[in-house]
Amino acid sequence: MTRIIALPGDGIGPEIMAAARELLDRIDADFEIEERLVGGVSIDATGSPLTDEVLEDCRNADAVLLAAVGGPKWDTTDPDAPRPEQGLLGLRKGLGLYANLRPVRPSPALLDASPLKRDRIEGTDLLVVRELTGGVYFGDRGRRDDSAYDTTVYSVGEIERIAEVGFRFARERVTSVDKANILETSRLWREVVEGVAKRHPDKQLDHLLVDNAAMQLVSRPSSFDVILTENMFGDILSDEAAMLTGSIGMLPSASVGEPGTPGLFEPVHGSAPDIAGTGRANPLAMFGSVAMMLRYGLGRQDEAAAVESAVDRALADGLRTADLGGDANLEDATRAVLSNL
Repeated sequence: MTRIIALPGDGIGPEIMAAARELLDRIDADFEIEERLVGGVSIDATGSPLTDEVLEDCRNADAVLLAAVGGPKWDTTDPDAPRPEQGLLGLRKGLGLYANLRPVRPSPALLDASPLKRDRIEGTDLLVVRELTGGVYFGDRGRRDDSAYDTTVYSVGEIERIAEVGFRFARERVTSVDKANILETSRLWREVVEGVAKRHPDKQLDHLLVDNAAMQLVSRPSSFDVILTENMFGDILSDEAAMLTGSIGMLPSASVGEPGTPGLFEPVHGSAPDIAGTGRANPLAMFGSVAMMLRYGLGRQDEAAAVESAVDRALADGLRTADLGGDANLEDATRAVLSNL
C-alpha cells in the first residue's frame, strides 16, 4: 500500500486537492491517502501553521501532496504572528527537501496562449533547479531600532548538493544564475558550482547574473536546459518562467531531498482566495504535480506519462480554463482530463 499525505491547505486548495484525489483514484485504488491540516487552516485549528504531529506523519509517508497555503485572512506585519507560509517552509526544512524542481514545457496546444510570441517559446523545455532550504529565507532576521535585516548564508555543502542535482537532470547544459558581481555568497556559489562541473565533463556550464537571466528567459527561453540557482532567485525566476506556459496555473513542482526521503509535490500557483469556492480554479498544475509525484516520488513512470498525456490531449481538444482565456470550470477540466486518461 502506497501512503500519501494530502495537504489541501487554504483558498482553492481543497477544491483542486479533491480533483487530484479523483485522478489518483482513477489511476490506482490502492493508494492510501490521508488528509492533514497545514497553513492558515492549521493556524485556525491549532495556532500553528504546521504541527509536530503533521510533520511526523509526512516523514512516515511515501510522498506528500500539497495544494496551496495562504490568504489575506492571515496576512500580518507582526513578526511574531504565525503565517501560513511558515508551514510550507517548515515542511521543506523538516523533511530535508533541499531541491525544488520546476519544469517549464509549454503544451503545444497553448503556444498561442503565452504572452510571448509563438516563435519565441516554441521548443522550450527547461527545468529550474532551485536550492530550497538555505539563503535569505532561512537566514537570521529581525528588527533593530528603526531598521530591519535579513541574512543570506550558504555553505559549500549546501551548494555542492544542489549543483549535483542540476547536473544530474541536465541533458547538455547547466546555466548557473547568481549575482557574483555584488554578493559574496554568489561568489562562493560560482566557485563551488565550477568545482562540481569538473565531475560532469559531459555537461556544459554557463554563468548568468540574475538580472541578465531574467531578460534572457523571456528573449530566448528555448535555449535553456537546466537553470540552477539559489533560493530567492529561483523563487522569482521560476514564477517568471511559469508565464511562458500561458498561465502560472499550469506549472507543477517537486521538492526532493536525499534518497528515501518523501518528496513534496505542489502546484506553483498560490491559494487564489479571490476565486476560492467559485469552482473556477484551474486544476491542471495540480494534475502536473500528481504526475511529478508519480515519477519522482513513487517511481511510477508509466502512470506519470499517462497523466501528462491526458492533460496535453485535453488541451489539444480545446480545454481552456478562465486563466487560459476560456470558460471551462474546475469540473469541466477534471472531466476532460479523466476522459483522456
